[in-house]
Amino acid sequence: MSTIKWGILATGGIAATFTEDLKLLPDAEVVAVGSRSVESARAFADRHGIPRAHGSWAELAADPDVDIVYIANTQNAHYDAVLTCLNAGKAVLCEKAFTLNRAQAAKLVDLARERGLFLMEAMWTRCLPAVRKIVELVEGGAIGPVGTVHADFGISADVGPDHRLRDPALGGGALLDLGVYPVSFAHLMLGEPAKVQSWGRLTPEGVDENTGMLFGYDNGAVALLSCGITTNGPVVASVSGPLGRIEVPGPFFRPDTFTLHRRDAEPETFHVPYEGVGMLHEAAEAMRCLREGLLESPLVPWQATLDVMGLLDEVRAQVGVRFPGE
Repeated sequence: MSTIKWGILATGGIAATFTEDLKLLPDAEVVAVGSRSVESARAFADRHGIPRAHGSWAELAADPDVDIVYIANTQNAHYDAVLTCLNAGKAVLCEKAFTLNRAQAAKLVDLARERGLFLMEAMWTRCLPAVRKIVELVEGGAIGPVGTVHADFGISADVGPDHRLRDPALGGGALLDLGVYPVSFAHLMLGEPAKVQSWGRLTPEGVDENTGMLFGYDNGAVALLSCGITTNGPVVASVSGPLGRIEVPGPFFRPDTFTLHRRDAEPETFHVPYEGVGMLHEAAEAMRCLREGLLESPLVPWQATLDVMGLLDEVRAQVGVRFPGE
């Protein structure tokens, strides 16, 4: 597989950004795009120089030239889109939140395992060079055992009730769209908590617009996390231990720099740049896994995705968010 050929499922802004980042990888080629509308697919293909446009997910999944499909539609549609691609024998990189809930995610993981197909959540933060360096420092004992994680992702979105951020039918709310980043970051640093406590304010449509989370761990560590679509937050993160702390500036979910503060030492700032927007690193990881015959990525393993989805389920249950059909 000298060149890995990609199919793009969906034609929105994230799909466009990912497609442009793929162009920075010399061993990647976008050969097809699929949408529920052939007109939308053709317009996207023309805009990004893609050879083929398909008017359905099934047609894209059946394209014999496609090695892997990147899925970037709305969260409510992830499950059906991934299911379509896996059933057609395609490897998949799917945007987060991976599905609406853990039950859906577990079914897809089971199917990928059964079919022997690569499947990965597109949690690009875990693949970025700066975040991988932070993990290396933490695991190497630079700050001692992690005791506290802070992370926030709040934006002030002036959108109406029909917007995807506020529409329950589209998996709306701050938590699945934004909160998945702080939750995933905390999980990366501390794993799955023993206790979850959450507070949230809901929109008239019934999705969360401002949510706070406190995770407690058996070893005494805590994670304090927040997300919102009405709060213009700092979008920063930090990891602290007895020997120091690591501060990640905003936006923490795609950093190219961070600072290590050690006790009795001068702060040390690490500059770890990336090309493009940074999405190419998750693509490169998926391609590496395909070439090595792996079914899951060690950077974004299935269990991490399932754990995070389970945590999002618990937070939603505590703040009172249910999606149609649940």
